[in-house]
Amino acid sequence: MKTIAVVLENGFEEIEAVTPFDVLIRAGFRCEFVSTKSESVTSSRGMVIKTKKVTSLDSYDMIVLPGGMPGAKNLSENVIVLDAVRSFLQEGKKVAAICAAPALVLTAAGVTAGRKVTCYPGMEKYFKDADFSEDRVVTDGNLITSRGPATAMEFAFTLADELGGNSQPVKDGMLYIR
Repeated sequence: MKTIAVVLENGFEEIEAVTPFDVLIRAGFRCEFVSTKSESVTSSRGMVIKTKKVTSLDSYDMIVLPGGMPGAKNLSENVIVLDAVRSFLQEGKKVAAICAAPALVLTAAGVTAGRKVTCYPGMEKYFKDADFSEDRVVTDGNLITSRGPATAMEFAFTLADELGGNSQPVKDGMLYIR
């Protein structure tokens, strides 16, 4: 069974963390909230989530990086996260980022050159060498990016499909229409 890490830092966006977690569980994957710093993390609006404290992300099949501020900025300054992003993309593992995380974390990791990406409106200024798109969800090989809170469901369904699952039964069960 594939295992996904939703990597959290203080100040994360709730919808962008919880929605992929929930959808991926429903799609039959193992999903964990993880942090490299503590066993609980507080969102940008005060929600506290218990996390598994890790010193490495290597054992996961995918990492999901929620946006939110200052969560995305905090992720972009985390050496463990940046190293994982680089190694995952080099090894062919999946990296998914939404909202401010593509602009801040992926650029800090130096992995956007020549890649098609999207992010929260206004954050595209951080992409100096990427092919920016305004699409709601963008997949470029093993990198998946998305725009923001309103695209979290579509993003999560894409992640399930990219991991080899079938999101359609989950969409049907959740009454998702798009």
